[in-house]
Amino acid sequence: MKKNKNRGNTILHELKHHLPFTLTSSIAAGILVAIFYLINKTFFVGVVSNLFEIMHPAHVFVSAMATAAIYNKYKKSIPKSIFIGMVGAILIGSLSDVIFPWVAGNLFSLHTHFHLPIIEKTFFILGVAGIGAAIGSKWNLFNASHSVHVFISIFASLFYLLTFSVEMNPLTVMLTSLIIFLAVYIPCCISDIIFPLLFVKK
Repeated sequence: MKKNKNRGNTILHELKHHLPFTLTSSIAAGILVAIFYLINKTFFVGVVSNLFEIMHPAHVFVSAMATAAIYNKYKKSIPKSIFIGMVGAILIGSLSDVIFPWVAGNLFSLHTHFHLPIIEKTFFILGVAGIGAAIGSKWNLFNASHSVHVFISIFASLFYLLTFSVEMNPLTVMLTSLIIFLAVYIPCCISDIIFPLLFVKK
């Protein structure tokens, strides 16, 4: 009982600590993207379609690094850290970058298409996750990697919506900032904090 209470307190502490940064970054990203979208829609959408294919692997990489780092911080085991880092990054990264934005896009009637990189580029995504998890297990870079993870995830989610949605305008980009916040804050914190701590006994 005491172990569960201590784990719960640790998780709540980490979640509260990372809330302000994630919320502020999500709103700022939404406004920034909306401005660029308004200036030159055709050029911006063309660039964004390529950026998502870069941002998603980058997200998986830093997510695996952060997840492995926090597990290894509490439970020194490099093989387990790598495995947990890879699983958490791929599963929850796909949820954050693809599934949540896809659901949100269709709720907003943006007719968002489904595109999941782990299915189409399986070995590439697995390799990226493995390298990130190995680095995170070797060097404790959680604080840096988690912040970068949140930042990249915000733009990956936004770029997914812009790339795979049929209808989009500056107002809907700004309105989806709230959805992006939920799509990033919940999965990213689950991936980096809650998921690895579930495997720590004390």
